[in-house]
Amino acid sequence: MADRQYELVYILPPDTSEQQATELHQQIEAVVSRMNGHIEKMENWGRRKLAYEIGHHKEGVYVFEVINGSGDLMKELDRRLKVMDQVVRHLVVRVDEEKKVVDRTRTKRQTESERRRVKRGLPPQRQPGEGRPAADADEADDDRFDGMEV
Repeated sequence: MADRQYELVYILPPDTSEQQATELHQQIEAVVSRMNGHIEKMENWGRRKLAYEIGHHKEGVYVFEVINGSGDLMKELDRRLKVMDQVVRHLVVRVDEEKKVVDRTRTKRQTESERRRVKRGLPPQRQPGEGRPAADADEADDDRFDGMEV
């Protein structure tokens, strides 16, 4: 099965030390590498206010990770994070599908733009320094600038 990309965010208690956060990250890293996954990015967002109180905590240390791996890997991580006392909350989101949709939409718009440009007798790609033609501008009424001093 092909690797997919996931975003993992977990919240630790506000009194968590940098070392404790690093140790937890190393545990996650061990599980990911054992199950042939890869952590692409890890960011410690620091201590932030929670939207609502969770277990007498009004703040928490947020950690964000981007992980490439299988669904089984994420199920295992989810299972382990649920039983860890130092994790207040966690969330796993699959993001590769959204990126495919964005890329597909971008490609479709680019192709359509190139087709329209060729139809008007222009080169398919916009040239450097080329402004938007008046026909495409929202309100290209140059008269509104007459008499204005800059």
